[in-house]
Amino acid sequence: MHRTSADISGQYARSGSDDNQPDNHTASARRGRYRECTVRQWDNPPRQGRNEFYHSPGARSPQNLLSRSVNLAQDFNSLIKKETINTLMNKSNRFGPEYDGRYHGHYASSIKKYTLAAKRPLNRIEQSQLMRLLQNFSATRSWNWRSLTTTFHSFTSAGVFTPHNPMDERVTRTQAALLSTLLDAIIFNCNQKTAARNIDPQGIANLLWAMAKQVDNGHERTPGLKEAVAALLPQVNAQKADFKPQEIANLLWAIAKLVDNGQEQTPEFNVAVASLLPLVNAQKDQFIPQHIANLLWAMAKLVDNGLQQTPGLKGAVAVLLPLVSAQKDQFIPQHIANLLWAMAKLVDNGQERTSVFKGAMAELLPLVNAQKGQFNALGITSLLWAMAKLVDSGQERTPELNEAVAALLPLVNVQKHQFNAQSIANLLWAIAKLVDNGQESTPGFNEAVTALLPHVNARKSQFNAQDIANLLWSMAKLVDNGQERTPELNEAVTVLLPHVRAHKDQFIPQHIANLLWAMVKLVDNGQQQTSGLKGALAVLLPLVSAQKDQFIPQHIANLLWAMAKLVDNEQEWTPEFNEVLAALLPQVNAQKADFNPQEIANLLWAMAKLGELLELNVVISTFESLVYRISEHPQLSQQDILMSLWGLMVCCARLSRVPNANKNNVLEQQMADLFTRLENRSSDNEEGQRIIAMAASWLGRPCLVAPRYQTTRSKLQSDFRDQLQSCVPSLQIEEEKSLHSLPPVDLLLPDHNLVIEVQGPSHYVGGDFNTRNGSTLLKIALLQKAGFEVIEIPVNRLLNQELMKPYIDQIKTRANMLPQEHGSVSLKRRWADQAYITADKGRQPSDHGYFTGKEPSEAQTGKPAKRKRKNSQ
Repeated sequence: MHRTSADISGQYARSGSDDNQPDNHTASARRGRYRECTVRQWDNPPRQGRNEFYHSPGARSPQNLLSRSVNLAQDFNSLIKKETINTLMNKSNRFGPEYDGRYHGHYASSIKKYTLAAKRPLNRIEQSQLMRLLQNFSATRSWNWRSLTTTFHSFTSAGVFTPHNPMDERVTRTQAALLSTLLDAIIFNCNQKTAARNIDPQGIANLLWAMAKQVDNGHERTPGLKEAVAALLPQVNAQKADFKPQEIANLLWAIAKLVDNGQEQTPEFNVAVASLLPLVNAQKDQFIPQHIANLLWAMAKLVDNGLQQTPGLKGAVAVLLPLVSAQKDQFIPQHIANLLWAMAKLVDNGQERTSVFKGAMAELLPLVNAQKGQFNALGITSLLWAMAKLVDSGQERTPELNEAVAALLPLVNVQKHQFNAQSIANLLWAIAKLVDNGQESTPGFNEAVTALLPHVNARKSQFNAQDIANLLWSMAKLVDNGQERTPELNEAVTVLLPHVRAHKDQFIPQHIANLLWAMVKLVDNGQQQTSGLKGALAVLLPLVSAQKDQFIPQHIANLLWAMAKLVDNEQEWTPEFNEVLAALLPQVNAQKADFNPQEIANLLWAMAKLGELLELNVVISTFESLVYRISEHPQLSQQDILMSLWGLMVCCARLSRVPNANKNNVLEQQMADLFTRLENRSSDNEEGQRIIAMAASWLGRPCLVAPRYQTTRSKLQSDFRDQLQSCVPSLQIEEEKSLHSLPPVDLLLPDHNLVIEVQGPSHYVGGDFNTRNGSTLLKIALLQKAGFEVIEIPVNRLLNQELMKPYIDQIKTRANMLPQEHGSVSLKRRWADQAYITADKGRQPSDHGYFTGKEPSEAQTGKPAKRKRKNSQ
């Protein structure tokens, strides 16, 4: 997964992606990220395993030890005798400047033969012993092409250059010196203009494969290696007519692997790829299963790293897919894993799911179950990531796909100690993504999650930025889908949060969006706001402003959702929050044509939730630019309709408070249209029923639902009621009364059509007792529209009887002035302390900036409004 990211209201943000991904990624070819993802991705596919290739046959052997076949019965010591190296040096010295390197090539080939017989590369001890002898083993520019390619390829294949941990400094120096002389001689040969160079197609393929393998094994892309790659790439185009199927597969794999490890896509690089792709079609009948798997993997990896999907690339993919079906019975587990990963990654990057594509998929899925006992840890990761990504991209959850997932999940527990850090991130992303797309949380899923969570702590120092984003996204998504917040899960979250600060400079926009979504979602599901979580938020917020121009529409919608969600979770509002809003709001307008319906619903909800923190004229202009897009999509989900409807009501509520303002018929009409769409849909969601009831009240429509509300009475509210009642014993006072199916009011004076709302800090953005949030504004407007006068009293003005007295006096005066009957009353203010008692005095939109609030605060959920908070002190 890599490219993984999180989506609003419980939808995972696709990798641009994660977190996935959580792809991203994964998340994860992260990922996954995802992150993948995922998560790596958080939306990112898992890092691929060491693809096996057919290498060039060993070079012709000399008439001594080197000519004999090396096998396990022949002690490794026979290869590292000092006499053997002395023989090489003597021959090199005897020929002098004319020496062509053939005996050195033969020796390197013998080392490779030893490892082939052992079925493993050199281990650390063997490598160290060999390096003692190779201190004077150096290539020169007099070596011929065959000697260079044989030596370089054989040593790489045998693991002579493979980094180990720990690594002896002497070994490192010898490796670097030997590589330097080999690369210099290769570059020199490539740059010669004479035909005597004898550069051949197989040598080109072997050298690029070996260089890609070294980089993939952790070697630094030194200037020498970069120069050697640059020298070889033009040779690919020059020799394109002579490449064999195996060489075509190896070259595309090598080029893809180099790009995946940072190779710049230069014009020479693009020409090399363009020259190879037509050869796939030309030699399609000669590719064996391994070639097919490597080729599709390479194309998927190239596309994932930004290569344009040219007609040549699309044609090559189209040629290979039928071969998958034709050779299905010959694929080994590694091929199956790489093929499904590649197909998922291609779809994630826009590949059309044609009938041929679906046919290849249908042939591969049963092979997962048939060969389940043979998949290694990397294969399991790749497969689960691929299935999660395919399902997230619209793949039908067929019985074969469900069986494949069910077959793989127990293997997670069996091989839990074999997964590396990236695999852990990608697996959790994949499981979270599958559950989020409707996969039942079976015991197999729960056992897999339980098996993986302790390894998050164990591997915490090995996670990169994408892994962290995918992991936190995954845990937030699992919790949001019902996963119990076990001690292991809480510990994993706690362990990861400090790493947000440690990796802050490495987060890309998708990671930032997914991380903020994940933290807010965790808090929304009961995560304690620890110092670690607050510290992570403090680190991420400045990154939003710094990377504001790089966020895609999905990121913008997710980030504004997160800001709004914090309003409901009483996060301390800091200047950084204001800076984030100031950075994001212009991006909404700049990218308004690119938001999809769900993102529009999230934006409407989030901007409404932020209430008076945002300038009314900014809110109205943004709503008007987005709302028409909703009507263009008749198949909106019920949740999107509810979120949009709630947001529109809040916007109209704010507009209704502006004296002499022209009411916005466009917004009112859109509200009516959305309500009509809901009339034929039942809602079991309590929050949804409340929104429907509020909309019916606003529009004057019959209310067909009977929402239920939880009521609470704060001590200060009760104290104020008692004090008011003692001052006016005859006054009828009702508490927590629901009027016209609207949310309960704190105190109702039914004989005077008067509602008293005791407003705790949760009614204000940041708890500043000044900047009302969207929920508060909507409730007041609905009550006023129903004919009630509303008196708002900030709870901080009721701390003692002396503070209460002015308000009680005003209420007594008001009650004595009005006749004892219901009806609409004047909405003008008559209160002595107008700074703290507010009824209907509208806030005038200012002409500067985006904010009217003094101190910002917190945010809500991706859902229209969860539970209504009462007056919390």
